[in-house]
Parts: sequence; structure tokens; C-alpha cells
Amino acid sequence: MAKKVQFDFDLIVIGSGAGGSAAASIAARAGKRVAIIEADTFGGDSPNWSDVPTKALLHAAHLFDEARHGARFGLRSSTMGYNYPSLRAWKDLAVKRTGAGGNRKFYENEGIATFNSPAHFLSPNEISVNRRHLSAEHFLIATGSHWVTPDVQGIEDAGYLTPRTLLHSVRPPKSLFIIGAGTVGVEIAQMMAIFGTKVYIADIAARILPKEDEEVGVLMERLLTESKGATVLTQTRILSAQRQALRKKITYTRGGVEKTVQVDEILIATGRTPNVDLGLENASVTYTPKGIEVNQHLQTSAKHIYAAGDVLGRDQHTHTALLESRVAASNMLHKQKSSPDYTGSPRLTFSFPGVASVGLSEDDCIKRDLTIKKSIAPLNMVARSNTSDFRDGFVKLIADKNNVLIGATVVAPHAAEIIHELALAVRHKLTAAQVASTPHAFLSWSEAVRVAAGRIK
Repeated sequence: MAKKVQFDFDLIVIGSGAGGSAAASIAARAGKRVAIIEADTFGGDSPNWSDVPTKALLHAAHLFDEARHGARFGLRSSTMGYNYPSLRAWKDLAVKRTGAGGNRKFYENEGIATFNSPAHFLSPNEISVNRRHLSAEHFLIATGSHWVTPDVQGIEDAGYLTPRTLLHSVRPPKSLFIIGAGTVGVEIAQMMAIFGTKVYIADIAARILPKEDEEVGVLMERLLTESKGATVLTQTRILSAQRQALRKKITYTRGGVEKTVQVDEILIATGRTPNVDLGLENASVTYTPKGIEVNQHLQTSAKHIYAAGDVLGRDQHTHTALLESRVAASNMLHKQKSSPDYTGSPRLTFSFPGVASVGLSEDDCIKRDLTIKKSIAPLNMVARSNTSDFRDGFVKLIADKNNVLIGATVVAPHAAEIIHELALAVRHKLTAAQVASTPHAFLSWSEAVRVAAGRIK
């Protein structure tokens, strides 16, 4: 009988963010010998520099903005101010409370070996970490992604912020030019504008939030420009950036006209690229600069090596990476393989109003040549818009020819909470009539869901 190869670990997880953490814990609790390797800060992007700190700051910004405009409710609040060091202290407290940032001890308490260093594959079953060689029967690659610098002449010399480094600013810049008007760009544009920064936000696409339905971009552009004083530059190509004394000069072209603007800081939010520089060719793992290729079970071309999260190069949310991490762990532990079911995974922008969508967008349906029915219910149709004095938003539903819901978008306060009813409907193929006939609480924003569903016949 052939002697079984002895490995140092049953599973080595590379990356301690959402894509890696769940699998490491599941395998350790199943009695496996697990190691987790992190090149940066334990906990990865979400709790340290993206979701948690930015949402903590966005919450404070929204509260400040609402309070400042309280005169219409009879509140005397126009003289309110803020203290930026205190705001940063609040953000740090939120990160600390969440407990997932810088959480090396958490893994060690679970009996998982931890290594704080980059990993590099030497062969399909062996990696080097900090000049040590470690072997494992299985690997999970969850190295995530990083912000990519756009191809703009002079931008490296001019200097720029990323959504991560922006969090370390001692005070808000007087003016900020944001390149990229996706979810993160729009969240930061609104937040910085509330804190008094003159914001420019530019994107090559025809609208901001280009991955959402057209109505979303139109409304959010109006809110950013009218109520926040931001300058929105769609269909704009950035030509160059250069340092001028203490400021930065941006040259861009829009509608065939070349223009320049001077700002204090530039922020890049054009997109992220997977972290694939870890010797994958030595492990026979197929990948491109756009990400690692996996089958429906999240296995790479080397069947004992799995990958999950942003390193796959898909448009990802933290909850999707967690889902993939759990599926990968299950597939490594059991012979019966499963696949992640992404149906009903919400997409969120934590602006105010919030933007949440699920299922197919109208553009997706057009590309697939689907026959659809759609309806929109503006927020001003429900009583809550009167008691809260807020009318900018809507619920949009898309159904197939049999009235089964296949897509939905909510632009409203608490959109991230409202969307789950629609995620459930899309995932379980409910009809518009089934949603419309479900009692919806009076004076909730969710009444707009009932109205929109009732309009699809």
C-alpha cells in the first residue's frame, strides 16, 4: 500500500478577508489542521478599510446633513459643526467594535496557525512564507484585490488618494477630484461634499452608477449636484494630472472640449484588480490579470486548490465572498460538491438615499433580448414620504412575461433593508401579485414595493 504523503496542514488559506476567514474557521471546527496567511492586515479589506469604516463615516455624515436641514421640522440646528478628529475616532471605534479588523488573535484562539507575510507557491502543494516552506493537502486562495491606478499621464507624480488612504486624512480636503463614479466613488463624493469639500466626480460612462438602472444614475446625479454642490462629469476622459505648487491640475476632455480644473486632492475609484502575484504558475493554477479561473465548485485548474472572493475578478460584494468561502470549505471537507447560488444577492450603495438592487437590471434584460414588464413607484406615492419629508426615490420592478419578478431596484432611505423582500422574491420566483398581496406595514417605506408590484399586470 502506498504511503500517504505527510503535509504540514490539511488546509492553508491565503488571505484573511471575507473570502478566506469563513473557510478557515469551518475547517478548523471540523478538526482539520489549518493555517491562514495574510500579507497585509488581518481581517482584510472590509472591516479595516472599506465597508466598516466608510459606513461608520457615512452614518455620521448623513446624521449631520439631516440635522443641519432640520429647520423645516422646527429644529434650530443650522449652526451645527463637526470635529474631524472626533469623527475619525468614531470610525476607529466602529472598526474596533466590529472585531473583524486586525483579528489575528481570533484565528489563533480557534487553533489556526497564523502567518503575517506574503505567500508564494513553490509547487502545487508547497508555498514559501517568510523564508519558511509550508505544505498542505488543500489550499484556498482568497487574496482579494487592490485599487488600480488609471492610465492617466502624470498621475503617479501628481500623487493621489485611494478609498483606503483617504481614511487617514487629517482633515477633509478643500477640493477633491474623484475618478470613477461607481458605488465607492459616489459614496465618497456624497460624504466629502457633506463635510464641506468641493467635489468633482468623473466617469467615462454616460451616467454615474453605470451598473445600475438608468433612473438611478439620473436621480443620484441630480441629488449630488443640486443639494450637495458637486460637479458631475459623465462621458469624461481624464487626459493628465500634474502637481502645481500645493495643488493638482487635472486636464480632461468632455463632449470634444478640453478643460482643466485645480484641486487639492485626487481620489482614484475606477476599479480593483485581483491580487494574483503569488507564483500561481508553479502550482499549475490557470489565471489571467483579470482573476483566477474556477469551475462551478470554485476549484482552480489544480483540483486541490480552490479560490474565492475578489481574486476571481468578478464584481463582488463582501456577502458574496463569504458565500463562496463557505461553499469552498464544504467542497474541501465533503465528497459531494456544491456550487454557490448567487441568485438574489443584493448590490448596495450606501449613499443617501440608499441604492439597492437585485437580480437582472433593465440593461441585462435588453442584452438577453428578454420580454419584460416593468413598473416604477415613486416614493411620494406612500405616506411615509410626507411624515419624513423625503420624496427623492422610487421602487422599480422587472418581471418576465409570466409576471415572475426577475429584477428590482430600490432608491430610498433604508434601501439596504428594504431590498431583502425583493431578493427573496427573485430567489424563489415569486410573482408580482404574490408580493403585492402580502400585507405591507402602513407608514413604512416598503409600501412602495407593494405599489410597484401592484402595477405589474
